[in-house]
Amino acid sequence: MGSSPVRDRTGRLAIIAGHGFLPLHVAQAARAAGDEPFVVCLRDEADRDFSDFDHAVAGVGDQVRIQRLFRERDVRRVVMSGGVRRRPEWRQIRPTLSTLIKLPQALKTLLAGGDDAVLRMVISLFEGMGCRVVGVHEILPGLLADIGTLGRHQPDADDRRDIARGAEAARLLGQLDVGQGAVSVGGRIVALEGVEGTDAMLQRVGELRTAGRVSRRRRGALVKLCKPQQDMRADLPTIGPSTIHAIVAAGLGGIAVEAGRALIVEREAMLQAADEAGVFICGIDAGLPGQGIG
Repeated sequence: MGSSPVRDRTGRLAIIAGHGFLPLHVAQAARAAGDEPFVVCLRDEADRDFSDFDHAVAGVGDQVRIQRLFRERDVRRVVMSGGVRRRPEWRQIRPTLSTLIKLPQALKTLLAGGDDAVLRMVISLFEGMGCRVVGVHEILPGLLADIGTLGRHQPDADDRRDIARGAEAARLLGQLDVGQGAVSVGGRIVALEGVEGTDAMLQRVGELRTAGRVSRRRRGALVKLCKPQQDMRADLPTIGPSTIHAIVAAGLGGIAVEAGRALIVEREAMLQAADEAGVFICGIDAGLPGQGIG
C-alpha cells in the first residue's frame, strides 16, 4: 500500500509501539515518507524487531523516562500503535512534574475507566510534554478500510442481517466504552468483545458452537466499529490475516468493519486468506450498515 507523509512534520516522530505487526508497518512507512522515527518499545508489550530503527524500551507508565528520551531526540510528534494488554500498576507510574497534578485523575482512570478513557488520558499526557499526537491513518492512509465488499466473496441476505444486528450491538457496546466488536449468528448476538480482545472472543464463539450453544447451520458475522466517542488518534479497529484465521476457526461467514475508521494490515495476504476460505470482508457505513455490500 502507498503511504503519505504527515502534513505537519515539525520535529521528530516517535512511535509508541505495543504488540502486533502494526507498529513496524508504521515505522517503515514513516521512513519511506522521509521521517526517521524513534520507536519507544513498551516493556512486555512490543513483540517485533526494531533493531533497524533508533529505539528504546520504556514502561507504559514511565513518563519520566519517555519525556527524557523525547527531549534527547527532539520529538515533537507521537503516534500510538499496536496493542496494550496490561494497564500499569500504580507503583509503575512515574509522572513528570508537569503531569503530577493529573496523577489522581490518571490513577482513577486506570483503575475504573474504559479503554477509550485511558487512551484519551494518555494522549493528554503526551500533549502535556509538548508533543502533537497524530493518528496511524495520518501516516498510513492506505490502511483505512474502503466501503463495500473488499474480497471475492459477497455477503448474502442472512449475512447482511447479521451485519446490521452486529453493528447495532457494537455501537451500543462502544457507547459504554467496553469494546469494539460483536458477533451475530442467525440475527442473534452471541458474543460481545470485552477486555479479552477480538481473538479470545472469537475463540469463545467457536467453543459455543462445539457445545451446541450457537447454531452450526448458520454462519454469522463479526462486526467491528469505532466507539462513537473514540479519538481517531488511538486504537482504531484493526484486522489482518490473523483475524481471518480466527473467524474461520469460529465458523463465521465473514467480517464487517467501519469504512474510513478501521485499519487493515497486510491487506493482500488478508484478502487472499479470505478468498481461499470462502469468507467475506466488507467496509460499512456505521449509520447504514447495509450500504455498499450488495
